[in-house]
Amino acid sequence: MNKVILIGRLARDPEMRTTGSGIAVTRFTIAVSRPFNPQNGQQGTDFIGCVAWRRQAENIAKYCSKGSQVAVEGRIQTGSYDGADGQKHYTTDIVADNVTFLGSRSASQGDTAVAADASGFAQPMPSYEEPQSMPTTDVSEDPFKDFGEEIALSDDDLPF
Repeated sequence: MNKVILIGRLARDPEMRTTGSGIAVTRFTIAVSRPFNPQNGQQGTDFIGCVAWRRQAENIAKYCSKGSQVAVEGRIQTGSYDGADGQKHYTTDIVADNVTFLGSRSASQGDTAVAADASGFAQPMPSYEEPQSMPTTDVSEDPFKDFGEEIALSDDDLPF
């Protein structure tokens, strides 16, 4: 299985381009923190290249900028190409299937998180800072009392 889930901040503004056939593609790099290293007392950071396609690519370019926090769900894809110097270069990218916009650096000022799935449609996500009350049900009453008459079944009526 080839599945990756990352949460980080954009290291720079996303770069959107269009292919010759008119398909939008956006490349972006996210900075992902490594666990704390007790030997040197510092936390490391990995800068991971990602690519998104079509509507999702357009939404990332429109709604995200350097410092925006995102959750990326996708897969690792490797490739290679021959450079102008005659050397073979190898690439590793995360192909984003789903990207959730968790907020920008100004998220503490009331920005709303937005999600874009593989179809690319951005939808506001509920704020995690404002708990929403769950509806409660009184279970002391029979919840099925208004559904009609009782049906009697025997073991012979069951198909198994």
